Amino acid sequence: MKLTGKELQLYETMVRIRLFEEKSLEIFEEGLTPGRMHPYVGEEAVAAGVCTALQQTDLVVGTHRSGGHLIAKGADPRKLLAEYIGKESGYSRGKGGPMHFCIPEVGLLCTNGIVGSGITVAAGAALASQYQKKNQVVCCFFGDGASNTGSFHEGLNLSSLWKLPVVYVCENNHFAETMPFDRAFPIEDIGIRASSYGMEGETIDGNDVLAVFHAAQRALSRARGGEGPTLIEAKTYRVGPHFSGESDHYRKDREEELRRWQERDPIDRFRTVLLEKGFSKNELDAIDAQSKEEMDRAANGAIKGAFPSADSLLSEVTVENPKGAAS
Repeated sequence: MKLTGKELQLYETMVRIRLFEEKSLEIFEEGLTPGRMHPYVGEEAVAAGVCTALQQTDLVVGTHRSGGHLIAKGADPRKLLAEYIGKESGYSRGKGGPMHFCIPEVGLLCTNGIVGSGITVAAGAALASQYQKKNQVVCCFFGDGASNTGSFHEGLNLSSLWKLPVVYVCENNHFAETMPFDRAFPIEDIGIRASSYGMEGETIDGNDVLAVFHAAQRALSRARGGEGPTLIEAKTYRVGPHFSGESDHYRKDREEELRRWQERDPIDRFRTVLLEKGFSKNELDAIDAQSKEEMDRAANGAIKGAFPSADSLLSEVTVENPKGAAS
């Protein structure tokens, strides 16, 4: 399939995500980030492929591991890192941290740390889009662990019943925190669960950015055509720990498992594809270098920013009731 004008965008987005995630971990290791980071390294093709297929007005609902989604949807890495560190210049003025974002200017509806909760939020946003007759699709990311929660059943059931314009993307990275996939599921593919809700579903190679992109295009076309939701299971792999500083003792044959998946690294694989298609090594190297410079600048700017003042602690936390509204 031809991807006129999209190949380099897909590659650049994956590289930017990888470098952003590596910079985030570097900042954490320097002791600058309170709390924990949830690395997205190894899963870049999912966010890049899906978000490149979205229109600017489409919405995204993320997770606790949404650095890749945020970068792919167009968020400013400096403001993201500033929020991670707790700086005034962050998207939530340092009050949200790495798991709680709402960036309406890029179509990021929300991220949060409650596993599976975004599934029903996405259904509600898609219902609003349908009711207002907008040509807008909601894309909801979640992990394999979330597909064993009640909100998965509730969200997909109602979305299919009402034919809502929503695309559910299950990023099956083979671990729900420390629980291996084969110990939590009696099935091999989460994508087959779509049939239980009377909706379209497919399982794809989540480390193949072109496969992700085309699956997203098909799902978005169905959603915009009034055909309802789609469940996409993108099989990928979380190379890093569940959160920064964690021991990954729960991995089986850790070194061999990592070796196998690193051979399928999504960026290396697509770089090979692009070189075979005639793109020059210098062109790709330039993207790598420019992206690294961008993330270095973003980190330096975030680190130099000021922390919020003490008197701003409770600002923008509550709002006064509109005149006459019930308390």
